[in-house]
Amino acid sequence: MTATDTPRAASGTSPGTLRDEGRTGFLLGAAAYGLWGVFPIYWTLMEPVGAIELLAHRIAWSLITMLVLLVALRRTTHLRAILRDRRKVALLSVAAVVIAVNWGGFIWGVNNGHVVETSLGYFINPLVTVLMGVLLLGERLRRAQWVAMGVALVAVLVISVEYGRLPWIALLLAFSFGSYGLAKKKAGAEAIESLTFETVLLFPIAVGYIVWLQATGDGHFTSEGTGHALLFASTGIVTAIPLLCFGAAAIRVPMTVLGLLQYVTPICQFVLGIVVFGEDMPLGRWLGFVLVWVALAIFTGEAVRHGRHRRRQLALSAESVA
Repeated sequence: MTATDTPRAASGTSPGTLRDEGRTGFLLGAAAYGLWGVFPIYWTLMEPVGAIELLAHRIAWSLITMLVLLVALRRTTHLRAILRDRRKVALLSVAAVVIAVNWGGFIWGVNNGHVVETSLGYFINPLVTVLMGVLLLGERLRRAQWVAMGVALVAVLVISVEYGRLPWIALLLAFSFGSYGLAKKKAGAEAIESLTFETVLLFPIAVGYIVWLQATGDGHFTSEGTGHALLFASTGIVTAIPLLCFGAAAIRVPMTVLGLLQYVTPICQFVLGIVVFGEDMPLGRWLGFVLVWVALAIFTGEAVRHGRHRRRQLALSAESVA
């Protein structure tokens, strides 16, 4: 399925069923991105735990959850197929490293009062992904995409001047997640199997760190009460649920719809940062964010128009062949 294709049901499926599938897919996609959007609330419940300890627990409990899912869905053979493919192993090893950086950076940002800046990272992520395609894959940008990239660059400069530094948390999140998406795309592995492999790879380091913290008396797993321990254990479930919702949505709605839904996550984070966590938004920062939104509007509008144009061309080609 291409980026602009509409998923189709099997032959003989009624239009009503297709509409129901599309509605279900939309709701599942909104649920996935909405859950990712409210993650800042979840991670702040873990205070006073440090970001690295939280990251280690998220990796460890995610592996347990993913293994349960893998067995329940009878997809262990898919994981074994990945292990036999050296290319996929190499690419998913890279993905494991960059997603650990992304998770750790996000947790650190949220727990250190930078929720608005983390939202900026996910606002600019689509633009960073396109930039990486140009730099690493030799892709060419269309005129409107160049305009969007230029506006985004000005936005980052404005925000950097306002912060008095580069928005490094946002850039870290955007580039790490962009790298993760690139590695996963080239690996071509399914979400559940690939995340299981990634957490298997990181598990020994994560558990080793947790054990060391507990042995030295610096760990928080057993020191903050039963409720805190249950929160630790739920990190795997919290990781898996939106992933499953996203996977179910991806086969029911066009990728263009998912592309638009992805903005639900940073919008939620942005609102949380201002309304719930009370972060400051001086005029210069507002200006920078408005420029980011302008860049995204140009970028998204151009992508939708280009997708429609391609579909019309394909339809005309099919008619001429017929």
